[in-house]
Amino acid sequence: MIICMTQPSVILATASYDHTIRFWEAKSGRCYRTIQYPESQVNRLEITPDKRFLAAAGNPHIRLFDVNSTSPQPVMSYDSHTNNVMAVGFQCDGKWMYSGSEDGTVKIWDLRAPGCQREYESRAAVNTVVLHPNQTELISGDQNGNIRVWDLTANSCSCELVPEVDTAVRSLTVMWDGSLVVAANNKGTCYVWRLLRGTQTMTNFEPLHKLQAHDGYILKCLLSPEFCEPQRYLATASSDSTVKIWNVDGFTLEKTLVGHQRWVWDCVFSVDGAYLITASSDTTARLWSMSTGEDIRVYQGHHKATVCCALHDGAETTGA
Repeated sequence: MIICMTQPSVILATASYDHTIRFWEAKSGRCYRTIQYPESQVNRLEITPDKRFLAAAGNPHIRLFDVNSTSPQPVMSYDSHTNNVMAVGFQCDGKWMYSGSEDGTVKIWDLRAPGCQREYESRAAVNTVVLHPNQTELISGDQNGNIRVWDLTANSCSCELVPEVDTAVRSLTVMWDGSLVVAANNKGTCYVWRLLRGTQTMTNFEPLHKLQAHDGYILKCLLSPEFCEPQRYLATASSDSTVKIWNVDGFTLEKTLVGHQRWVWDCVFSVDGAYLITASSDTTARLWSMSTGEDIRVYQGHHKATVCCALHDGAETTGA
């Protein structure tokens, strides 16, 4: 028997090298559900736009779990990658999912059908993939330092650039309105481009800024969401155990979030940009106030590095 729970309005999940995924009450910090994930570590978590499912990217598969069930079993498994899946995300209506893997491929999956619908070859381990807000282009970054734009309409690579040769692109993020893209690399540098629409449908990258954000690796970079406007921030999470918050207007440093003891692997903004959740090798996840720069909640329960987090505190979006 599967017991359905009343759905919390805020869904917060973390995953750790201890082979568990944990769901948390964001306000109280209480862990209310733990899923065992014995097969591999989890590299990335993402919640579907309708808040019904949590995708866990492992090695080499992606598992989809029902957010409102107590069942420990996944409802679906996506199995055609052959190495660590490092990126996963959803189209805005939740009709399809995309993924990127160290097997060198970017894949697209129809959530209503088994198997992979499309596959793009990056020829190097893919570390990060983001979906352009236009929903028709995927942007990937790989271990060799390549950034590629995959045009889903033309079904081909429409753009390729290498900000720094042989320096792995670790994380990519796109502004909600499609105006900017930021790539963070293993040398602590962020490259910022303006995204311009060409005469065709193709997106052009215009170099805007180069930011030496950290001395260590940047493990995640993230631009603030739409409801954070008119403020626009870039968060950079680093192996130096800090997260830095940059004002996108001039890329000046607004705040440094200090509290984690080890590498900070992941971060996610609340829907209004007022809070940031982070996940760290010190086994904790933390909730930060963007206005004060203080951590106001520590999520403790994992007993190894906490490497990814997912948050959905917005309204549900339901596919047509």
